[in-house]
Amino acid sequence: MYFSIDVHSDTAIYLQLVRQIKFAIASGTLRPGQLLPSVRMLSQQVALNPNTVSRAFNQLQTDGVIEALRGRGMVVCEQAPKHCRKDREMVVNERIGAIMTEAWNAGLSRTQIESYVQSHLDDLAQRTPTALQSSADSTNGQSAD
Repeated sequence: MYFSIDVHSDTAIYLQLVRQIKFAIASGTLRPGQLLPSVRMLSQQVALNPNTVSRAFNQLQTDGVIEALRGRGMVVCEQAPKHCRKDREMVVNERIGAIMTEAWNAGLSRTQIESYVQSHLDDLAQRTPTALQSSADSTNGQSAD
């Protein structure tokens, strides 16, 4: 599993990690019952302080996305995909809203904004969404990483 941390982002690093783990669960890359890497292993993988990774794991536990299994580590909860898909949709909606607000405040007309949105949707309609590709790959026994 690959994580991309943007140290220049306004979003706290631990929250970036939380979001990416939730998105991985929502897309099916991480599945209920699947073990997560240990705090130490993940902190080395993404070059983060172990306390940052631990904080992310604590947040995911609080959100009911992962749980600790005694002697095994952190595992994805059964209800996590539904919860994570809802969170992912909320984040995407907020991002789209922010971009549209930026476009509007930049002086673009409603027609221009609609044209840009339609153009991007037309381009995207030619491809299979990444989440669907990951799901198809994992059902064929291939890794999506």
